[in-house]
Amino acid sequence: MFTRLAQQHRDFVRDLVMNLQALAIVLENRGYLASCYTCGGEMNSASFMVSLGKDHLIRFLVSDYGITWTEMRDDRELMKLEGAEAISQLQELADLIKYQDKNEPSSIIDSAPSKELHNMA
Repeated sequence: MFTRLAQQHRDFVRDLVMNLQALAIVLENRGYLASCYTCGGEMNSASFMVSLGKDHLIRFLVSDYGITWTEMRDDRELMKLEGAEAISQLQELADLIKYQDKNEPSSIIDSAPSKELHNMA
C-alpha cells in the first residue's frame, strides 16, 4: 500500500512540474517574465516564478517535501500558501491567463476577479 502511495505522489509531482513548465511558456508568450527550473531529469521538483508587474512576484515551489505559493510585493511577503491551497491559487492564476484577451497587454492584476490577487494591486 505505501509503495503504491509513494509512486502516486511521485507521479503527481511530475505532472505538476510539467504543468508549471507549460504555464511558464504561456506566460512568457503573453509578455510576462516567467521561469520554471527543475533539478535533474526526474522532474521531482521545480521552482516557478512570474513577475506580474512592478515589484509583484509569485513563486511556486514543488518537491517531495511540499508545495508552496508565495506572493511578494516590494520584496515583502504578502501571502504564503501550502499544499492544496497553493495549488488552488495556481489554478486561479492559470484561469486568469486562459481568459485574458491575448491581444490586450494589460496586467493580470488589472483584470483579476480574484479577491486575493486584486487586493494586491
